[in-house]
Amino acid sequence: MQYAQIILPLNLKGTFTYKVPDELFSVIQPGMRVLVQFRGKKIYTGIVFELHNQEPIEFIPKDVISILDEQPILPPEQISFWKWLSEYYLCNLGEIYRFAFPSSLKLESETYLKLKPNTVIEFENLDVNEMYLIQALEVKQLINLTDIEAFIPKKDIIKTINSLIDLQYIEIDEKISEKYKAKEVAYVKINDEVLRNQNLTEILLKLNKAKKQKDLFLHILEKQTENPDLPIKKSQLFEDGYFVSAHFKSLADKNLVEEYYLRKDRIESYEGEIEELEELTETQEVAKAEINEAFSEGKNVLLHGVTSSGKTHIYLEKIEDCISEGKNVLFLLPEISLTKQITQRLEKKYGRQLAFYHQKLTDFEKVEVWRRIKNNDIRILIATRSSLFLPFQNLGLIVVDEEHDSGYRPREVSPYFNAKDAALVLAKFYDAKVISGSATPSVESYYSARKGKMKYVFLGERFGSVKLPEFELINFKEAQDSKKVSGNFSLRLIDEIKKTLEDKNQTIILHNKRGYASVLECESCGYVNYCSNCDVVMTYHKSANEMKCHYCGQRASKPKVCPKCFSENLNERGVGVEQIHEEVSKIFPDSEVDRMDVDSMRKKFAYEKLYEKIEERETDIIVGTQMISKGLDFDHIELVAIPKADSMLYVQDFRAEERAYQLITQVSGRAGRVSGEGKVLIQTYNPDHSVFQLIKMNNISKIYKYFLTERQKFNYPPFTKLIMIELKHRRDEKVNRASQFLGSVLRKYLPEDCVLGPERSQISRLNNLYQFQILLKLPRGKKYQEYKSLVLLSLKEFDEITAYQSVKKDVFVDF
Repeated sequence: MQYAQIILPLNLKGTFTYKVPDELFSVIQPGMRVLVQFRGKKIYTGIVFELHNQEPIEFIPKDVISILDEQPILPPEQISFWKWLSEYYLCNLGEIYRFAFPSSLKLESETYLKLKPNTVIEFENLDVNEMYLIQALEVKQLINLTDIEAFIPKKDIIKTINSLIDLQYIEIDEKISEKYKAKEVAYVKINDEVLRNQNLTEILLKLNKAKKQKDLFLHILEKQTENPDLPIKKSQLFEDGYFVSAHFKSLADKNLVEEYYLRKDRIESYEGEIEELEELTETQEVAKAEINEAFSEGKNVLLHGVTSSGKTHIYLEKIEDCISEGKNVLFLLPEISLTKQITQRLEKKYGRQLAFYHQKLTDFEKVEVWRRIKNNDIRILIATRSSLFLPFQNLGLIVVDEEHDSGYRPREVSPYFNAKDAALVLAKFYDAKVISGSATPSVESYYSARKGKMKYVFLGERFGSVKLPEFELINFKEAQDSKKVSGNFSLRLIDEIKKTLEDKNQTIILHNKRGYASVLECESCGYVNYCSNCDVVMTYHKSANEMKCHYCGQRASKPKVCPKCFSENLNERGVGVEQIHEEVSKIFPDSEVDRMDVDSMRKKFAYEKLYEKIEERETDIIVGTQMISKGLDFDHIELVAIPKADSMLYVQDFRAEERAYQLITQVSGRAGRVSGEGKVLIQTYNPDHSVFQLIKMNNISKIYKYFLTERQKFNYPPFTKLIMIELKHRRDEKVNRASQFLGSVLRKYLPEDCVLGPERSQISRLNNLYQFQILLKLPRGKKYQEYKSLVLLSLKEFDEITAYQSVKKDVFVDF
């Protein structure tokens, strides 16, 4: 007898044991999709995790219903990767499965009805609705609940079905339907028989009375004769509005033209000319040689290159080397907005062998990429973190660009994992190499590379020996005291922007806060508008004229009067990027000012349109959040202004200073990439702050030494490992008690110094759930595994308490 451990797309611990029927014994393999029943009649698509011969003692396993794949859809490397991810990040395999697979590859079970075989139906005993349903089933054999709504009122559906089931006339059938369908495009041509057997003059005489039909026939014939190999798209015939589909239908009815369909990829591929890469500079050649040496020693690489040093160029060279060896490449980016320029550079070299994969693709588009990767049709994939789970066949290189970016480890998406670290492990399973690159590597990566765990490669000069931008600190307090300000801008900053505009160059203004104002406050009674789901004040968005919660997404119209005291004195407090955009537009009314933030970039091609505007120099000033700090490579941006730099530092997070340094350095790298005359103006109330002074000095080793000293002093990573446990529940007192209990269990197993909390989270209520946190600081090395197993033991003990099973628990490893 053979048994299979199956992963189900449910957030449940471990795998589930099913019996393999004799007829499937010879074909079933790990990594295949199978249909199984779970909890009653519900059918799920599971993944075969492993096969074995150990019969379960405590229960009788159900049979695997059927296999959905001829070959395993998941390669062995991915199964090992899933296992590691589940163990390291303390998450469930079902969570990984739900995240990794496009939903169209997970078949769904829908409730269908069918007639019971060999049943004699006595129609005289049925009411009208029951008769309708029986007649429909006689015609269609299978009908789902959605179809029934067309001819039976909604309120009577369940009653009708139950009545017919009681009479034993119908039964429920679980019909499985795969949702993915290939996209087909309609094309047209002149009917082959017409061209062979009929005289063209006769056909045109017949069409004399129908001028439009005659014109359409001639139009199709002309296109077909001009280029016989190029199919004619049906939609193109109606583009200018002269012809309509009725004209085509009439010709088709007369058998003069015909319509046919061709399968088409949903994602457009580059079909232009292929270009060669430029030569590397001397400095880049040295860096490439160091990378080659590291790879020959079996080491991965941290490429630390100052902004505009040509890291992408080195990536391209290593990609070329990898592809010439017959291997494939995964190019990881933290977010989709960065794909535009790198895609432009790569598609000119690799054309159709290049693809991309990210959250903005439709589900069917994701399936198409998945299948092309499985068939080894894609040589280079540019993608975000979800691509780590694709079924790569012969992965040779992973490039992790902007490796410091927090986009690689968002806390909002389950399962929580750091894509940058996970990529290193995935590469190990495929025997591939990794290049992690950044102008501002994370402190942990820098420390790891300096300790020799990765090869540290430094690019210290810009491409073409272009000078790095100059930094200038503006003391905003002094400017205010001497009345040299206009709103949120000092006159010094305004003068610099004017000068840049006069020189016909472009400016970037960074302000990392969404919306128009952080708070809408009543002057009379101090009332502020809180989100009804969360303990946060709603942000005012002027462009949409509404209040928004940036945590749960709730919206409300802007109040005209105070809901508490009915005063009309409502004032906006706190400055958002919309307000900075409005202010700049007023100060420079003759300039084109654009905004780049999450809210203004929601439409599908918003990034591309803005990039084109910047490239064509149709925009003079770009105001934006951290989004503008990444990947923009334009020749005429000469000035970067940060009007409210202090807001980046004063955040409750041990990484706040590191992130401020990264953001300022990244955005400053957009300036003077060609001229070498870039300028960065940082406006602050505290110009003597260590971070600002170190940025101004531009001494990289000093900056990282400062960060590492601070981290060591307070026992933060990279000197310790952090695990954050977050508990959530609708009832405040219940989650409070649960967190106190879990804290006491953890203290029973771990030293007192390792357990911090429980405490209320920074935001005590989110989405109507009250939140408490426990932070664990664990030692690195061998002790870490020992302590981590004790954490698992504590969580298991907590899970055994029935009263706390309704408390939601999130675990963030390497927080």
